[in-house]
Amino acid sequence: MKVRVTDIAQMASAADVIFDALREAIARGDIAEGQTLRQDHIARMFNVSRIPVREALTRLEEQGLVSTQRYRGAVVTTLSTEEIREIFEFRALLEPEVLRYSVERMSEDGLEAAKRFAHAFSTETDSSHWGELNRSFHYSLYEASGRPYFLQTISAALDRVDRYLRAQLVLTDGMARARREHEGILLACIRRDAEEAARLTREHILGACVSLIDFLDRTRAANDRRP
Repeated sequence: MKVRVTDIAQMASAADVIFDALREAIARGDIAEGQTLRQDHIARMFNVSRIPVREALTRLEEQGLVSTQRYRGAVVTTLSTEEIREIFEFRALLEPEVLRYSVERMSEDGLEAAKRFAHAFSTETDSSHWGELNRSFHYSLYEASGRPYFLQTISAALDRVDRYLRAQLVLTDGMARARREHEGILLACIRRDAEEAARLTREHILGACVSLIDFLDRTRAANDRRP
C-alpha cells in the first residue's frame, strides 16, 4: 500500500496525521477503490497503536471515503456513476450560488490569488499536483462568499470524487478544457459579472461530470473484459 508515512509515536495529533495521509493517498489513487485498510498494518506503518488509526478511519467513513464491511473492516468506497452524477449535480447547484455571493465581495488580493492558482494550474507539468491546484483555484474564488457552511459542504462533496477527478485530468484531455474554462470564469470574476461567472461555473462542473462518467464507463468496461 503506497502511503506517505511518518513516525508519529510521540505526537499528540496522531489521528490527524494518519487521517490526512490516508485521505491524500485515496484522492491520488495510491489506495484503490475497494481496497481494504487494515488497522494493524496501518498502525505498524505509523508506529502507533490502533486507537488513532481507528479514529482516522472513522473520520474517513464520515466523509464517505471508506465504508465498514462485515469480515473485511474498512474498505475504500467505490462510487457508482449514478452517485457521481448526483454529487456533480449537487455541486452544480451550490457552487455557482456561492460564487455569485463571492464576486461582489472579492478583494484585489483575492483576485490575485485566483490568478496565481489559475496560472500554476495551467503551467504545472507534474500531474500529481493538478487535482490540488484545480481545487485551490476554485476555493480562492469562493472564499469571499462569507458562507462557511456552504464551503464545508462543497469540500465534503469534492472529497468524495477527488480521486476520480484527478484520474480524469491525468488520463484524458481534461486539462486543456479545464484551463480554458478556468480562464473564462476568472475573467468574469475580474469584470464583477456574477451571473456570467456563475453560469460558466455551472457549465464547467456539468461538463466535467459528463467527461468523468464517460471516462469511468470506458475504464470499468475495459477492466471487466480483462481475464
